[in-house]
Amino acid sequence: MSPAQKLHASFPSAGFFRRLAAWVYDLLVAVAIVMLASGLALAAAALFTSLGWVTLPEGMDHAGWLNSSPLYGLYLLTVLGLFFGWFWYRSGQTLGMRAWRLKIQQRNGARITKKQTFVRLITCCFGLGNLWVLVDFKNRRAWHDYAAGTEMVTLSKEANQLYYWKEL
Repeated sequence: MSPAQKLHASFPSAGFFRRLAAWVYDLLVAVAIVMLASGLALAAAALFTSLGWVTLPEGMDHAGWLNSSPLYGLYLLTVLGLFFGWFWYRSGQTLGMRAWRLKIQQRNGARITKKQTFVRLITCCFGLGNLWVLVDFKNRRAWHDYAAGTEMVTLSKEANQLYYWKEL
């Protein structure tokens, strides 16, 4: 175990209200990302229509056509999954988590793996699993933390200044 990993294993578990604050912060970023992804999808739909690849039903605009497709919802979920998954895997912190000094890591302080990232994404229930932190006084872990074998810790101000923790 490296010295940095020992240090990270000693940070306290994150509480509910700090998680909630980071979640709200990340929600604002996620809304902006969904708006950008929707704009790109609308532009693609308009291009496909102008090229004759797609024919819209009578009286339906591009936005209505996209909303009627289950693939559009899957596309937006994939974009959000890639956003959260990339940040969790690369640094253990999303933008909101960084602002509130939170970090996702393995129980031994190491960075999470791709498999753990995927399990967290599948089991996160849009943040509802964090409510379990209010009941789990001892460990303060959410459902997705248990499922993925991870934990969310509160970093010190100094530890939060380091960006990727490459030695972990």
